[in-house]
Amino acid sequence: MPNFCAAPNCTRKSTQSDLAFFRFPRDPARCQKWVENCRRADLEDKTPDQLNKHYRLCAKHFETSMICRTSPYRTVLRDNAIPTIFDLTSHLNNPHSRHRKRIKELSEDEIRTLKQKKIDETSEQEPKHKEINNSNAQNPSAEEGGEEQDGDILPLTLEEKENKEYLKSLFEILILMGKQNIPLDGHEADEIPEGLFTPDNFQALLECRINSGEEVLRKRFETTAVNTLFCSKTQQKQMLEICESCIREETLREVRDSHFFSIVTDDVVDIAGEEHLPVLVRFVDEAHNLREEFVGFLPYEADAEILAVKFHTTITEKWGLNMEYCRGQAYIVSSGFSSKMKVVASRLLEKYPQAIYTLCSSCALNMWLAKSVPVIGVSVVLGTIEEVCSFFHRSPQLLLELDNVISVLFQNNDERGKELKEICHSQWTGRHDAFEILVDLLQALVLCLDGINSDTNVRWNNCIAGRAFVLCSAVTDFDFIVTIVVLKNVLSFTRAFGKNLQGQTSDVFFAASSLTAVLHSLNEVMENIEVYHEFWFEEATNLAAKLDIQMKLPGKFRRAQHSNLESQLTSESYYKETLSVPTVEHIIQELKDIFSEQHLKALKCLSLVPSVMGQLKFNTSEEHHADMYRSDLPNPDTLSAELHCWRIKWKHRGKDIELPSTIYEALHLPDIKFFPNVYALLKVLCILPVMKVENERYENGRKRLKAYLRNTLTDQRSSNLALLNINFDIKHDLDLMVDTYIKLYTSKSELPTDNSETIENT
Repeated sequence: MPNFCAAPNCTRKSTQSDLAFFRFPRDPARCQKWVENCRRADLEDKTPDQLNKHYRLCAKHFETSMICRTSPYRTVLRDNAIPTIFDLTSHLNNPHSRHRKRIKELSEDEIRTLKQKKIDETSEQEPKHKEINNSNAQNPSAEEGGEEQDGDILPLTLEEKENKEYLKSLFEILILMGKQNIPLDGHEADEIPEGLFTPDNFQALLECRINSGEEVLRKRFETTAVNTLFCSKTQQKQMLEICESCIREETLREVRDSHFFSIVTDDVVDIAGEEHLPVLVRFVDEAHNLREEFVGFLPYEADAEILAVKFHTTITEKWGLNMEYCRGQAYIVSSGFSSKMKVVASRLLEKYPQAIYTLCSSCALNMWLAKSVPVIGVSVVLGTIEEVCSFFHRSPQLLLELDNVISVLFQNNDERGKELKEICHSQWTGRHDAFEILVDLLQALVLCLDGINSDTNVRWNNCIAGRAFVLCSAVTDFDFIVTIVVLKNVLSFTRAFGKNLQGQTSDVFFAASSLTAVLHSLNEVMENIEVYHEFWFEEATNLAAKLDIQMKLPGKFRRAQHSNLESQLTSESYYKETLSVPTVEHIIQELKDIFSEQHLKALKCLSLVPSVMGQLKFNTSEEHHADMYRSDLPNPDTLSAELHCWRIKWKHRGKDIELPSTIYEALHLPDIKFFPNVYALLKVLCILPVMKVENERYENGRKRLKAYLRNTLTDQRSSNLALLNINFDIKHDLDLMVDTYIKLYTSKSELPTDNSETIENT
């Protein structure tokens, strides 16, 4: 459906030109200025929300300095943009016309004021216009083909139409390949003898469409010289970048419309030999649903400061998100990367204090804390645990072998044995109690791995047997035993707290109040670390003895000890200084960082949820905690009165009315719009990364990302195709993609061919 310009005497619509059209802003003050400058009396009684939803102004009504072209296919306004260019007199030439957009008449004083203002603005702009004219005189091509070009649009020639249809077919093939996760190349040409397989999937699909009778492609095929490539690798890359940007822009448009959002990154992934950070955004859409969508990959940088700069630049300049509206940030990373992402978080917090650094709801607190511990041994252990879990999930036979071992070991405790079997069939390494499970499972894992490696019946191939031997050696190392025992005991203090954070809204609210007790317990452990570590080390040595594992220090330390004859450091004291002390210290500090004062204040605002209000006997104080979001409210002056009405509404509800227990339920109340400040607060709280997505239908971004990474070989991954595959259900505009390609890479009359890359056209 086309957009029509709301300006008086302007008849432009989006289907007649490539001009950008901009929604009226939701900000009341700025929206009022737009209405005043439009001089349309019929718009004055409409709310900012109504204007934002139903009315647009085209780019012709804004100074060029107000328009920002962040990319060739996306035009946005600056945050302070006000329309100033209007034709308010041309309708006077035809006094009998019935003008739909009636212009408001001004008094003589108002006209005089406007004229003087215009003269002042013109005098200020004259030097700028001279500079622009001079630069255009030196570069005449700068005036050609841009958005600002006036005049009628010339009809397309037959050749141009065929060109567009041809490009549209190419884009359709690329989008199909992305949605179906088909790699462009197919087979490695260096490894496959020529003529054995079709080396290029894209070319095969192109030829298939030609053979199916697609006339546009057939005509291009017949008129192209032999050995000319239909679509070179360079063109494919250019087209994929356009596809990626157009698909991403559809999601980001919804994010901008919703105003507030949060940024979440997942674990670093390998894409064709390079490390990338997957980026997701959280926002509440027009239907009041919390969504978490994948928007792209960022190249990972080893230098934390460079990474922070590139992270910010990509999000703001390339993707066009205004970080002033970012209300949360969370980074799920594997061991070793945590410290670098904390630098990114701190740099963003310096610029945007309301972008609270939080835990992500999809990651258990205990695993988050363990991954962030800056001890090499802990990183090694976490990697080993993941590899062990992945090893047994390679085939049902391996899981069955582990089940049999568990049955034998737990024959006197069938209930626990059955529970452990069920756990082993899940991705248990992400649980709150992963280290407790590992300690209970360790004997079964060792016996099973050892049995696979030494099986005399040769039931397992060399690859599986060899991998089992390596993993068995890793988990029977004393350093591994001590580390998992220490992590189990230290993180037992945060297990219940973390579990509540992933529970119901009321659990999250009351968990925020229990943080002080958790920190108090950990500080007590730190003050008495000698006593606690003694118990932990004894547990580790007993477990090692049970598994017949020799107690010894890491080889690096033993070699250093041999060179220092005076060293009297024992195994127990060594692990206290290198493992227990830094682990406890770090976890205390990490809890303080991710549960900052601002974060705790935000969680206290969850008392807005009616079920939490009920548990507090409707004696709540949201107004005090909501001060941090006062600038986000539509009517901050009426907040106190509105909160009072909100409490009264639920306190004196009918007996058959249940209290909504989640933000999701509260946002979908029929009368929520009668409480605009409460509505705004709930939307902001909802997007905090620590809050779980209540409706799983809208958490597709992360699930699809995991599925793509799991089902795609590393060397066949593509950041462009990944976005198309993960966001396969997002609508796409082929005409926009074609027009963008023509603007960027071709003239209107011809399609360039890359003769440096050829195939047999026979």
